Amino acid sequence: MNKAPQFDEIYGRYASPVRDRLQHLRRLILETAQQNAQVGRLQETLKWGQPSFLTVRAKTGTTIRIDKDGADGVDTADVALFVNCQTSLVSEWRVLYPHLTFGGNRSVHFPADKPLPEAEICQMVSMALRYHLDKARR
Repeated sequence: MNKAPQFDEIYGRYASPVRDRLQHLRRLILETAQQNAQVGRLQETLKWGQPSFLTVRAKTGTTIRIDKDGADGVDTADVALFVNCQTSLVSEWRVLYPHLTFGGNRSVHFPADKPLPEAEICQMVSMALRYHLDKARR
């Protein structure tokens, strides 16, 4: 795992409830990647100021970003997982998990008043980290 040096600083800008949920998402992403030998190592970086995860191995997956859900200044612990809007991932996730909340074709949202759905998140992360591998096989 390559980790951007400013990553901890980025987490520090969030209030504790948001930071905790984002770090929970981060752990799920890292654990899911580690359990899949075809994914390989992840690079942890910042894209658009958001914690982001991408496969080091080329042509494997698409970038995953995580951030709070909502406008600046809104006090909420809602968080979201974002992927490239040019992928088919969110439309596939909508079919698999109609009970979740989605934002257009680029994100899935997790409200603070509910526990993070770990099984669903791990499956979605796996699909994102294998997106190009799986697309080549279709």
